[in-house]
Amino acid sequence: MSRHVRRRIVAVDADHPSGEARSDALAVEEPLEIRVNGAPFMVTMRTPGHDIELVHGLLAAEGIVAGVEDVATARFPRNRFDVLEVRLAEGVAPPHERTRATTTTASCGVCGTPTLDALRQDLPFDVAADDVRVSGATLLRLPGLLREAQRTFSATGGLHGVALFEADGRLLVAREDVGRHNATDKVLGWALMNGRRPARGCVLMVSGRTSFELAQKAALAGVPVLAGVSAPSSLAVDVAQEAGITLAGFVRGDRMNLYSHPDRVVLS
Repeated sequence: MSRHVRRRIVAVDADHPSGEARSDALAVEEPLEIRVNGAPFMVTMRTPGHDIELVHGLLAAEGIVAGVEDVATARFPRNRFDVLEVRLAEGVAPPHERTRATTTTASCGVCGTPTLDALRQDLPFDVAADDVRVSGATLLRLPGLLREAQRTFSATGGLHGVALFEADGRLLVAREDVGRHNATDKVLGWALMNGRRPARGCVLMVSGRTSFELAQKAALAGVPVLAGVSAPSSLAVDVAQEAGITLAGFVRGDRMNLYSHPDRVVLS
């Protein structure tokens, strides 16, 4: 199981203002469905590798097992690495039935959905049909504009920031939170309450990495352009590509990488 993949991108920097096709390495983010005693327990987003250790630590943190002896077996079904089946030792009580509304990710706590099918939802908007165009120069300005709006971050240095911009760079709203997923929900909640859903013609800017749940939230809100100052995950790129979202990463200084639908970005 690979922990990184390579994708073709369009790289924009001072030496290549019109863009250059390159290959880029992305950290893999994939779902792992965990079943306990034959029943769905949760789905967690993770980088493949050390999955057996992961499930032991998770079951212990949930208070389901107290030691390695409480797990009889933990193994993948034949030819599958997205499902891990756990059989508890005799006498160990299985987890109570529960319904989880979201997906456990690297940026949130234990908040998974019980089936893999629930990960991909029907999109309510045709994001691919949004014909907005954004200049590369405008995209490069957005991290600074977001940073200026992060007042609490200026004081603490410990919060994620997310902002929604018009295509010309005009700030619509900015929010902060200890979880980037929470900050995104705040911004898109503002959009919902203020008649900006779908967020046609807008850019969603995030202060950190762009992971699966952020790309999915953007797609569900009808956001055509998603940008982050750090790297996207492989699954975020896949979601953006399928949903019709232009995804920009490493947007900082005078450079950025365009991972999906680069035609919306007008380069010099």
